[in-house]
Amino acid sequence: MKIMILLAAVILVFSPKSMANSKIIATGGTSSIEGSAGGGIVPWAVINGYASSDEWAVTSFISVVGVDDFTLNTFGASLTYDNNWEWSIARQTLKLDSLGGELGQDIFGVKYHIAGELLYTALPQISLGIQYKKHRDFALPKAVGARDDSGVDFYLSATKLLFNQIAGRNLLLNATARATKANQTGLLGFGSETNNNYQLMLEGSAALLLNYNVAIGVEFKQKPNKLSFADEQHWRDVFIAWFINKHVSVTAGYVDLGSIAGFNNQQGYYLSIEGAW
Repeated sequence: MKIMILLAAVILVFSPKSMANSKIIATGGTSSIEGSAGGGIVPWAVINGYASSDEWAVTSFISVVGVDDFTLNTFGASLTYDNNWEWSIARQTLKLDSLGGELGQDIFGVKYHIAGELLYTALPQISLGIQYKKHRDFALPKAVGARDDSGVDFYLSATKLLFNQIAGRNLLLNATARATKANQTGLLGFGSETNNNYQLMLEGSAALLLNYNVAIGVEFKQKPNKLSFADEQHWRDVFIAWFINKHVSVTAGYVDLGSIAGFNNQQGYYLSIEGAW
């Protein structure tokens, strides 16, 4: 985290002309709970912030997910260049409200825009991403059957904005394929003693832009089920995002995380605030 903040500070101080924020508002998406640009729980192919060709952008965010028996707090930052590269970092802390204690992990991400454009080509914007996840206290995940305290996710996302689709409004569609070994996105470790293979998971998002800076949407995140002590279920959310201007955005939503560590029907709220420069 300190490295990302230092790099951002150097760019802000020494390269002010390269921080032009040329992209259209809302086209950088928001920061997901894993730090990558996207929706709340799904990474998109877009690159965070508003940097266009030969420009840099810096974003930071803080978010909270509160469900019946758990609270997930996340904060992080990203550094992007040329609307092609995105480097992100996030720190997650999962509070075990009913059991007591907490779990946590750090996530380091890289995303590269390989083809297409969100707005200007028939081909969707396509990006390849990698996330390295490291658990901060592996005792509990190990006790319930997790094999490793770190893992790497690989994902491929395609995102496209379709004009004048529903009542004259623009519609954003995203599809993401993820290869992962993570249990509960890594908060319960990675793999198990009986199943340490990568699994291909599908994730999707749809968002309707009510105007140029307000969007409502839904997301779905398929999850693996490797730990025998409790079922892991897919995640869903419904959200509204308000891009107040190119520097501040707020996202709020309802989340359904299914069963987590044997606690069923984990439903509640999602709230995130992002700053961009």
